Amino acid sequence: MTFVQLIDCKTTRYDDMDRLMDTWVEATQGKRTATHSMIGKDRARSGHYVEIVEFPSYEEAMKNSRLPETNRIFEEMVALCEETPTFTDLDVVRDEQLNKAAVRRFFLEICGREDPGPYRELFADGYRDHDIGSEQDTIGPDALREQTLGYRRAFPDFEFTLEDQIAEGDRVTTRWSWHGTNTGELRGMPPTGKEVNITGTTTFAFRDGRIAEGWWHWDTLGMLRQLGVVELPA
Repeated sequence: MTFVQLIDCKTTRYDDMDRLMDTWVEATQGKRTATHSMIGKDRARSGHYVEIVEFPSYEEAMKNSRLPETNRIFEEMVALCEETPTFTDLDVVRDEQLNKAAVRRFFLEICGREDPGPYRELFADGYRDHDIGSEQDTIGPDALREQTLGYRRAFPDFEFTLEDQIAEGDRVTTRWSWHGTNTGELRGMPPTGKEVNITGTTTFAFRDGRIAEGWWHWDTLGMLRQLGVVELPA
């Protein structure tokens, strides 16, 4: 079970504390068991900071605490604080990765659908879309909707399969596969009736809870080849 430790401290010497944390990260490279660390500053109380450290389990956290480097850094940390830091130990019983869930919703429920509401809910007003298959960026959720509808009209049965997702900071990268049958016009090209299977990767950047920018890299040549539009040399 994932384990999280909250370290609550008060200090007027945060810059020194920050440098101390950098020292700990460097000193424990290859030995520490912590997987994620985040420090928050209290907006209401000056000098109040909370560090959130994540571990794979309680047992791994105890291994980390027994490292001599951890003990040394902790003693220096106490010296920088106005009072002894307090620790809260938490077993994680629910972990919602909301940005990943929002991206899954777009691929599996929204993309290529008529209703503009979900697009406007999920994407920022100034959303900018960079697609390797388009000559110009697409700007705004309504323009993105129209673009996805173009593919839906050309491939009415198209669907995504999400192969993998990685989230870090405000970005979510999704590796996907896509299948559709070309029974409608695609950018002026008549329908071919052929099935298409392609793969690609999309990275979305979130700002203020909505998707603000996207980058699409996918097998455009593979699509054209399967449609019979281009032929590769033997």
